[in-house]
Amino acid sequence: MSEIILALDFDTEEKSIAFASLVQKEIKWVKVGLELFCKAGTVILPKLKDLGFNIFLDLKLFDIPNTVKGAIKNILKFHIDMLTLHLLGGENMIKEAVNVKNSLRPECLILGVTILTSLSKNDLVWSESRSISDVVLDLAQKGLGWGVDGVVLSPLELEVVRDKLPQLTLVTPGIRLATDKKGDQKRVLSPYQATLKGADFLVIGRSITKAKDPLQTIKTIKKEIKRTKQ
Repeated sequence: MSEIILALDFDTEEKSIAFASLVQKEIKWVKVGLELFCKAGTVILPKLKDLGFNIFLDLKLFDIPNTVKGAIKNILKFHIDMLTLHLLGGENMIKEAVNVKNSLRPECLILGVTILTSLSKNDLVWSESRSISDVVLDLAQKGLGWGVDGVVLSPLELEVVRDKLPQLTLVTPGIRLATDKKGDQKRVLSPYQATLKGADFLVIGRSITKAKDPLQTIKTIKKEIKRTKQ
């Protein structure tokens, strides 16, 4: 059954901590993404840990192997629980990252990013010859061989990857409630649908953070997830 990761997509540390404090009894995982990390830096990470959260640091690291290795050494000092790298960084980058993670904090999950949920088939240079599902599955298979613990993928590719690669942890953004607008996401499903297709974690931001009653919205999402077991 899927677990919620709350995306703290705020533009200040203060807003993020205030909202996290509001929902801490209902949420175990929070995501710190690029916008918040560029504003607050590593300072926010121990503060979230002090509130009792598991941290998903979603920076999609993508650089030469030595640079990524050095970045991860610094990041892991803050006891994060999940970290993203882009699988297009290739075998050497991923293996260097996995090795340093295993030596310093083996319990942290390394996730390989496949294709962003904001992209459609027409955005990709190989779209004429390959479907997005084919590309995502290929990247996920390579990532597994290189040592990643899981992948980040849109909910539309969950089923094929879960079927072919059941050992991977699957984390999916692109989750929208029935009343939500898609916004900048193109490949989306509801929490119920994504859970049925095999997601381990659902990354949900605006549906909760922009809600009139965030706590009630979280409870509603949890009920929707639990409904998949009925």
